[in-house]
Amino acid sequence: MKLITYSRNNSISCGILTDGAIIDISSAWEGPNPPRSVKEILRRGPACLGKLAGLAESAEASIPLSSVKLLAPIRRPGKVLALAGNYVEHIKEAGLKLGLSDSPRLTTVPRPFLMPPTAVIGPGDEIPWPAYSETIDYEIELGVVIGKDAKCISAAEAPGVIAGYTIANDVSARTVTFAKNRAERPWDEFYDWLNGKWADGFCPMGPYLLTADEIDDVQNLNMTLTVNAKTRQSANTSRMIYPVADIVSFLSHIMTLEPGDVIATGTPSGVGMATGDYLKAGDRIECTIEKLGTLANTLGKRPEKFYEPI
Repeated sequence: MKLITYSRNNSISCGILTDGAIIDISSAWEGPNPPRSVKEILRRGPACLGKLAGLAESAEASIPLSSVKLLAPIRRPGKVLALAGNYVEHIKEAGLKLGLSDSPRLTTVPRPFLMPPTAVIGPGDEIPWPAYSETIDYEIELGVVIGKDAKCISAAEAPGVIAGYTIANDVSARTVTFAKNRAERPWDEFYDWLNGKWADGFCPMGPYLLTADEIDDVQNLNMTLTVNAKTRQSANTSRMIYPVADIVSFLSHIMTLEPGDVIATGTPSGVGMATGDYLKAGDRIECTIEKLGTLANTLGKRPEKFYEPI
């Protein structure tokens, strides 16, 4: 089942995506108190998802997909978590700056970081070019959507708390303009990298949330990213160092995961940082993951003036 969030006639709704059409959940819901968002659906749990599955089989899809604008499936996740260095080839292309040229699966742990909900935008949205960086990059990632509260769970228990999957583009500012004239301090490079993940619109998601029951093997999905129709990244989720179940388990020991939280599971090789071929204003980035569709966005106008606080 494909769950979507969309806008139509100046209102925002949630629905079920079928072949070229949408079942509006509020309209098709039998009884009072229909869920008003995908996050609310997840909070209500399996019973709500089961009822929606019945709607998908019986209801008439009355809204043409062409008449709506798709938004991020979860417009404001409670938490957006992401992993640094979860594909060996990406670690190597980064010149080992991410550490460990061989798979560290048996000797290290995942390296997560948080992104603000304001980073999330939807399909077709323009990615704003932030005023603090001149080098903008792309990163296709499998997004894992949490469906139940999870605290200190095992990898074996992890599939039971995953509601579904979506596509994320972990857009990255590779440099910061405020490094100019700055006194050198330990950790500056790390914080610059982290700041490069936080800009508004730097985490496009979508086009839909595919429920977990539709994926036979999440560790065997082909993924491709193109810039202006030219392939930049091509890989398979089987190449992850830390598989999805281990990631969810690890994060659940650090913090409580809640319904609607999204985890971006790392990017494969082929990013612009490796070649210096960064994005340019107007570039169209298309991220495709098997069974999850295609997420397309363009990079906005380059700022006329950049931020230099020093």
